[in-house]
Formats: sequence, C-alpha cells, structure tokens
Amino acid sequence: MKINAESSIKKKTELLCGFVLENSNKVLGLTKIDKKIALSINQSLKDMEGKLGKLSIIPSPRDRYTNRILLAGLGKKENITNDTIRYVSGKIVQKALELKLKEFSIILPPSFVNESVSSISQIVEGTKMALYKFDKFKAEKAEKNPDLTIIVSKSNNISKTIRTAEIIADGVIFAKSIANLPPNECTPTTLASFAKIISKKNKMKCHVISKFELKKKGFGGISAVGQGSKNEPKLIVLEHNNGSRNEKPIVLVGKAVTFDTGGISLKPGDKMDEMKFDKCGGCTVLGIMKAVSELKLPINVVGIIPSVENMPSGESYRPGDIIKLYGGNTAEILNTDAEGRLILADALSYGERQYSPKAIIDFATLTGACIVALGTNVAAIVSNNEKLTKKINDASKNTSEDVWELPLNQDYMDMIKSDVADMKNVGIGRAAGTITAAAFLRKAVNNTPWIHFDIAGVAWTQTATKEKPYNPKGATGFGVRLILDYLQKL
Repeated sequence: MKINAESSIKKKTELLCGFVLENSNKVLGLTKIDKKIALSINQSLKDMEGKLGKLSIIPSPRDRYTNRILLAGLGKKENITNDTIRYVSGKIVQKALELKLKEFSIILPPSFVNESVSSISQIVEGTKMALYKFDKFKAEKAEKNPDLTIIVSKSNNISKTIRTAEIIADGVIFAKSIANLPPNECTPTTLASFAKIISKKNKMKCHVISKFELKKKGFGGISAVGQGSKNEPKLIVLEHNNGSRNEKPIVLVGKAVTFDTGGISLKPGDKMDEMKFDKCGGCTVLGIMKAVSELKLPINVVGIIPSVENMPSGESYRPGDIIKLYGGNTAEILNTDAEGRLILADALSYGERQYSPKAIIDFATLTGACIVALGTNVAAIVSNNEKLTKKINDASKNTSEDVWELPLNQDYMDMIKSDVADMKNVGIGRAAGTITAAAFLRKAVNNTPWIHFDIAGVAWTQTATKEKPYNPKGATGFGVRLILDYLQKL
C-alpha cells in the first residue's frame, strides 16, 4: 500500500471518503459539494445518522473528481476517542478492498489535526493493519492492496507523520506475522533467525546464546524448560545503540515459548493449538525493536527474548525438581506448565546485570488467571515504580491498548515461598494467579524500575475479543504501538 498526502480533493479518485458525526448534516472537511450530488449526500446522511462504523456509498457524476463518495460514521462527537479514526479507517479500507479498488482517498478535516489526537497516524495505522492477512499457507492469496491518499492541509510534518505511522504499523504487522506462524514453522532457532535478519537490515547488534552456553552460564530456568524438546532453547539479544554512550538503556523482555504443551503437567487438548501464541511476548519485542531501529530513535534500547519449546519427554523437567535461576534464587517446580516465569526470570536478571538499565519492561502470555480477571480486551500490568506506571498508562490511552494495574505487596510475595527452595513456581491454589506469577518475576529484579505486562488475554483474538477491523483473526501485536509511543516521548 502506498500512502501519500494531497491538499486538494480535485485529484481524480475512485472513492472519496469523508467522516460524518452522528446526527450531523454535513461531511467533515467537504466544504464545497457539487450541486448534482448534494441531494444524494443529504439523503444518505439522514439514512446513516453518522453511527460509529456505519458506511454509506453514493454515486458521483462521471465528469466529477470521483466515481463514488463514501460517508463514514464517527458516532457522537463527545464519544470520539484516540481509537475512533483508526477503527473507522479500518472499516473504510475493508470496503475499498471489497470493491476491488486500486486507490481511494480520505478527507481529514482541519479540526482533527492537533497535538492531542494524531488523526493522520490513526488513518495510516487503521488502514495498514486492517489490510493484514495471514495467508502464507493458503493457495488463494489476498487481493492486492489499494493505495491511499489523505486529503489534508499540507505542512512540513505531514510526510514525516505518515512515514512514522507506517513504520509503527509495519512493526505491529511484523510481530503478528511471526506470532501467527505454526510451531512446525517457528522454533526457537527460527525466531533467532528473524532477529538476525532485522538486526542486519537495521544495523543493530544481535547475539544469540544457545543450549550449551545457556547451561554453562547458569540460565537454569531457560535450560530446564527447554530440555524436553529436540528444538533447543535460545536467548536472543538485540541492541539498538543510538543514544549517548553513557546513557542507560531501556530493556524489553519478551517470553517466546514457540509451543507450550504444558510439559509433564500436560495441558488439556482443547485449544492447545492456540499455544503457538505463547511466543507473542517475544514477537512484540521483535516488532518494537524493528520499528525503533527504522525510526532511528536517539535512545538505547535492548530487546531480550528467552525462547523455548515446552514439551513432554524423557528429558523434560519435572514437578518436584529444584532449579537454580540466573539471578541466584532456587525455584521448586510444582507445575511444569508455569514455565514462562522461569525463562523470564533468567532474562530479567540477565538484562539487569548486563545492562544496568533505566527501566525494564516485560511482555508475556503468562497466566490464564489474567483472562478470568480482566477478560480479553485489557492487559494486566504489575510494577514496582509509580512514575514508570504513569508513563505506560499515558501511552496506553494514546494508543487505545488498554491496561489495568494489579497490586503487588508482601502478602503476594509470601504466597510463592517454598519449604524446600527460595520460592516455588506457583502460588497457593488458584488465588491471585496473575499476581503470584508477577511476584516470581519481581524476585528476579532488584531496584530497577520494572513493569510487567500479562498479555494472555489480548495477544490474539479469542472468543470474547472485541471486534476491531484493524485486528483481524489471529495475533494482535498488542504492546508494539504502546511501547513505541512511550519510547518516542523519552
């Protein structure tokens, strides 16, 4: 898809799209309406009432600048959010694809271009992400994507804004594309190869620690979880060093279990196929690192991805085992399906020791308890730092990737104490499962500001996931836009 900006609607287009507020009698930004089509537009406005996401197409005389005009409802003005334009733009591009158009145009009203809501970015993100299709293994491929022209009052920043939004959307799509891969097509080794490709292309440092080195250096969690599979574990490290030499980096950590059977504590067969999505945390980090490097952000960012395949075999780790983690703590294994916290604990400790970061942010499809608590449209966050949490909440509001903070006090830390080791890898029964998992991770971090995202409910579309045109079925790339918003403001 090619996206550009024009300052006039007089350029010939197959479909001219304009936004309409609920119960409004005008198309925003379309000040001069041809008399021949004014009556048709007015009738359509009455019929559609500007309801959110509702579309209406009317024909235009052949000798005019467009073949058809599409009216797109925004809903009530007071209900417009930072996601409204993104959502409606996704609807528009789906209609353009359905009509098999080669190109279309969207009018952006001058009143919508402001600092608080970047409507241009929303249009670009909504259209690009809505066009994504995972058809790698299908004989019938998706139709060719139409090009988009945004009709907007031109300024020096418009082209830059479009390009930035394209890079961010591409980062999300990259994360989705890898997360959607089946387990036979994406092992820890495959994931490492994706990291090497983007590092080479974007001039980042990439280091991959493999099986024997992991064991030798004391990565007890990653080694234990990965030992049951013939596909050996990896610790993938990417470095974007574009800040000052003395500047402490932001460390991003992403859980990447390329397939999770539960190990010896075998999961039920129902929906086990969805466990290909247990690598989504790592894919989020890959998407962020790709975009960070392409945006050339003048900061230092490190991406760390512990990757394993959790399989039952004669070599698997067992309930009752006691393992020593990279940070020095010992962990009693009560359930081999609570594996994500083990590999993340190793990666968190490594990130803190190796890089002395200013902040650590981790992503993980960590607990089913998170879905029970918050459903499938909100991610849980747990943190040890109020300032970092506020910045993440602000970014969440900007990108409409919703989060909710859960508490973590000493009572929860006590719930993971073990009689025979420093801690155990599950809490007490089913109580506070998301928080006790976070408590396990908290033990791996000393005083560095840290925030944990449990994305089990939001990493891919599930039964109760809210329908959004820019989130087609499969992985969502949750967190890529949110963290990029946070990083751009540093």
